[in-house]
Amino acid sequence: MTITIALNNDSINNLDLSPASTVIEPLLLEESIVSQEQQLHFEVNYELEPGDPRELSEIPEVRLWFVRLDAKYPWLPFLLDWKTGEFARYAAMLVPHQFSSKEGIQYNPEALEIFLMHKIFVLSDWLQYKNIPSQSRLKSLAQILGYELDDAFFEMIEKGNS
Repeated sequence: MTITIALNNDSINNLDLSPASTVIEPLLLEESIVSQEQQLHFEVNYELEPGDPRELSEIPEVRLWFVRLDAKYPWLPFLLDWKTGEFARYAAMLVPHQFSSKEGIQYNPEALEIFLMHKIFVLSDWLQYKNIPSQSRLKSLAQILGYELDDAFFEMIEKGNS
């Protein structure tokens, strides 16, 4: 079941997280948040001036709204619908990038690596707190952005948490 968060100019321009919070907060109260894994989708209806060619991830107000959302729910990628590209779109809101007509989105490599490692650490701790197996999930998340993480990396994280 897909869960949609609808955003418009007002919520974005006012940094109003209530459209997201009213959807996300009840999920946190559920017995098993695992049933909501990879179900979340954003429907962003941000009106631009006629002729404005920018993508949503190029609009500072939209990006700022997502930065605020990420600060409140840093583990949110767990809920995003990865199969439909929602995690990649989410990353585009938070990681500096450029568009190429031939190659599509081109992330700043260092910024993407920092973003991914931050998400891996946050999600590793959050999933452990929720007693949800994490290693295969986190490897899959990294693969979406073109990274391979090996078992030794996760052993190092576990040692650091001891």
